Amino acid sequence: VQLQASGGGLVQTGGSLRLSCTASGRESSDYSTAWFRQAPGKEREFVAATRWSGALPRYADSVKGRFTISKDRANNIVYLQMNSLKPEDTAVYYCAGRYGWSVAYTTPENYNFWGQGTQVTVSS
Repeated sequence: VQLQASGGGLVQTGGSLRLSCTASGRESSDYSTAWFRQAPGKEREFVAATRWSGALPRYADSVKGRFTISKDRANNIVYLQMNSLKPEDTAVYYCAGRYGWSVAYTTPENYNFWGQGTQVTVSS
């Protein structure tokens, strides 16, 4: 599976961005996609995850109510709509994928496929 992330950029505090993660080569409909982010000097952290089978999405507490993960099934795209952005949201955002669903969905090591990352910068 190849993942292509896009949509990052520079935005002011309170602004919005929508990230896209396009998957190709997926061989099963039982598949999960997650977004992680990594700020300079920090570990990669979980942001949101969704399962293609329709299970409820999961979010990190730090983004609940501001970020929304959604799916475009026809085009194999997972979006991360980010609203009310804060400077602490500044990071490189990565999309990740795996077949099936892991109860440890917040752990990067449980994902087999990764996109190249897209930079999100929120200015104060």
